[in-house]
Amino acid sequence: MRLPELGALELARIYRARQEVFSIEQNCIYLDADEADEQSHHVAAWSPSHALPLAYARLVDPGIKYAEPSMGRVITTAAARGTGLGRELVRRVLAASDELHPGQGIRISAQSRLLRFYSEFGFAAVGEDYMEDGIPHIEMLRPGGR
Repeated sequence: MRLPELGALELARIYRARQEVFSIEQNCIYLDADEADEQSHHVAAWSPSHALPLAYARLVDPGIKYAEPSMGRVITTAAARGTGLGRELVRRVLAASDELHPGQGIRISAQSRLLRFYSEFGFAAVGEDYMEDGIPHIEMLRPGGR
């Protein structure tokens, strides 16, 4: 869904889930909500038994962060960790990217500790590790034409 399609309550809950994971759990202070939210498709997994989404990611349009589409703000909340929902979320974002941007690759800025996880989906490291918000990251690319 694009940002205007989200209801106010859905958006508030997505932002709260992102803050809980990135700001509280990872003890990282940075501006989470940004202009890229306005130029992204938002994918969330909801459950009637949880107020916050169980998993969430955004697919940023090409030309905003990178020349290619970009997946970011990927989270699985504590209630869903270890269930496979994170993998399913990534599969769905990649399928959406393939549908919306056929033939294009997708680029991410991944936490370095997740290199193996993203490699399972066809991503390969590009360049060297770097620090972002006090956490080691690496840029990864999944080539287009898959």
